[in-house]
Amino acid sequence: MKNYKNKLNFLLWIGLTALIVYGAFSALIFIFQSRLIYFPDRTVAVTPDAIGLAYEHVNFTAADGVRLSGWFIPSEKHRAVLLFCHGNAGNISHRLESIHIFHSLGLSVFIFDYRGYGSSEGKTTEQGTYRDAEAACNYLINEKEYSPSEIITFGRSLGGAVAAWLAQNNTPMALILESTFTSAKDLGAEIFPFLPVRWLSRFNYNAVKYLRRVKAPVLIIHSRNDDIVPFKNGKRLFETANNPKEFLEISGSHNDGFITSGDRYIDGINSFISGYAPL
Repeated sequence: MKNYKNKLNFLLWIGLTALIVYGAFSALIFIFQSRLIYFPDRTVAVTPDAIGLAYEHVNFTAADGVRLSGWFIPSEKHRAVLLFCHGNAGNISHRLESIHIFHSLGLSVFIFDYRGYGSSEGKTTEQGTYRDAEAACNYLINEKEYSPSEIITFGRSLGGAVAAWLAQNNTPMALILESTFTSAKDLGAEIFPFLPVRWLSRFNYNAVKYLRRVKAPVLIIHSRNDDIVPFKNGKRLFETANNPKEFLEISGSHNDGFITSGDRYIDGINSFISGYAPL
């Protein structure tokens, strides 16, 4: 009888310890989750000069007064301007390959850093990233005198959710989402299936919700080999989008698919935008 009680007490102790550890880990996830979402780099290491492109360094201000930084890379072809919402890591200086691709397609490019990234001031928040994208769009309209119908809004990874949020309120010529998740909570639940992520998460980035309200033509780009955002996210976004819409399947990992896919990626984007901004 005594051995039975000892075993029961031991099992209760093990269970209580596991519960405490689980609770503590969940609390840490809740408190420090912004560090699992944002990986900013403050050092702008290179500029478009490094790939032979002329550019204008731009400073502009978000609605709440935060000073932001970006680059405007003009194209002589004046096909359209691409507003680039980048992902959650690094800064604009880590996107030169993409800038080169879009410029080669005859597009002017405006890429900016969210608050807390690169030379942009402030601390990164979800609502802040939305305000920053809106400020970048307003800069193109008010300072560069583009109409919304001349702007292609592009977002990669987390930037896709930001771009979708922007496009639901400011209808562009077209919206392109690359390697984008359906929502932060959906992705978090996949990465941490043993945690109640949907309850713990303070972040939404609900691309599916925003996409339902977008009236512009949509291109969804995703790799079946994406090692961070599963392919099914891209398929669900495509199913959600309103017509007209297209899906471009590429290859490669989450961070290098656009490079690995080569001409398939470039030709696919060119084919899509040719319907709205011919050369």
